[in-house]
Amino acid sequence: MIKMIATNAVISKGYNGADALRFFQNGDNKSVRFQIGVSVYDKNAENKRRYVNVGVKAFNGTCTRIENMKLDEGMYVNIIGRYDEDSWEDKTTHEKKSAPVIIVDEIEYCNNGSGRQNGDANGGSTSAGQNTGATQTESGQPPENFTGYQSFGNTENPFFAEE
Repeated sequence: MIKMIATNAVISKGYNGADALRFFQNGDNKSVRFQIGVSVYDKNAENKRRYVNVGVKAFNGTCTRIENMKLDEGMYVNIIGRYDEDSWEDKTTHEKKSAPVIIVDEIEYCNNGSGRQNGDANGGSTSAGQNTGATQTESGQPPENFTGYQSFGNTENPFFAEE
């Protein structure tokens, strides 16, 4: 399969008012399906921009990660995944149809930065830019003593030993 990267992609609204993310469970197997849209330049489109929408699906451990991220429509994400194609038969016409889909290998929040109004540091999204790691307080701000560097595993970095 072809490896793909989608950056600054927005989670699309659900079709006809459905939830943006649709979770399924079959025994021990979990899956999720949703759509992402990426704004691309198009000189013929209104405002010279249009959205390219792509289906996304994830399974088991990656599905659990997406559940824990509490993703919803309008949130920005970066996705690394594999290109595939879904095929199905139309229920009414019995015509064979297909559409591209990205199977998620990795997913993370993305702060697009476009909503920086009135002091909104999360780019207009309330949770897409938040990081619950050790480098932020409950308010989403770095602690006062944060220097911009935190070693992994709280060990000394041999390349930058203190003198």
